[in-house]
Amino acid sequence: MSGRDVRRVAARASTSDHHEKQQQVTRLVLGAFSQGVEQIFLANEPYRISSRAVENLQQRDRVRLLDIPLTHTAADTRTMVQEMWHEGCRVFIVVGGDGTNRTVASSFPDAVILPLSTGTNNVFPTFLEASIAGAAAGLIASGQMHYQDHCNRCKQIHISLPHISETALIDAVLLKNDLLGSLLPFATDNIVSALLTRADPASIGVSPIGGFLLPCQPDDEFAVFLQCGKDGRSITVPISPGLYSEVTVSQIEKVTLGKTITVTGPGILAFDGDRTIKLSDGEAATLEVRRDGPWIIETAKVMNFAAQNRLFETR
Repeated sequence: MSGRDVRRVAARASTSDHHEKQQQVTRLVLGAFSQGVEQIFLANEPYRISSRAVENLQQRDRVRLLDIPLTHTAADTRTMVQEMWHEGCRVFIVVGGDGTNRTVASSFPDAVILPLSTGTNNVFPTFLEASIAGAAAGLIASGQMHYQDHCNRCKQIHISLPHISETALIDAVLLKNDLLGSLLPFATDNIVSALLTRADPASIGVSPIGGFLLPCQPDDEFAVFLQCGKDGRSITVPISPGLYSEVTVSQIEKVTLGKTITVTGPGILAFDGDRTIKLSDGEAATLEVRRDGPWIIETAKVMNFAAQNRLFETR
């Protein structure tokens, strides 16, 4: 759904249509089977992306399409992952953006995931040829390579309020003059503060605001906290694809893992781009970054190890 939303009008993000997703799923499935995977689970969604992707494959009998009641919200992702986990699946290829990966990670932080991007406004997933991504996931899922030896856990932001707890994979942003549930790109004038697990200068969104000034990558054992204001260091960042905006950062600092940051309303808290919680005037939320997220399959590293150790040889 997100591949066709309002960001395609408000910015210059590319559209990801159903046929391209179908082709991608086919290649993922074939890649996984090439490395000894015995069974694959797919979501039987209303656009028939998954069912059409596998209907003509010889290995069709080794693919299970799981049905769930649909709400057409992120809850469908959560329900489907729970069904797959119940069936014994522990390795997930997440075809989607930061928000979809966040849903999977918050449901099962001990899962092994390969985050595969289909859009242009994401930081957590990466662009990969699906045939190779499927093979890398297959090497882990088939047990030829143990995930604890070849994957690293990602950083997560833990957000705590009375009676509410949330997680985020990339950023937790406090916005002023904004609305819950809005899908429009952030107005940089509305950004009050942001805590970033990744401050990547080669990315889109809030992450490069930190990345242009204090880069922080997935393997770095710290996070970045920044505050915006009228006075400070001004930079122009790609807040959305093709949409550049000026932002002034009044304060920026490294934050050690496990250190608590407090942000105070009024405002809207957005996690990985999704505006989720409204803070009233004076209401506080605590934010803490820990390395306790899912295990991440890095395709290039996995494929290189497999080649060096002759795992691709059939005899």
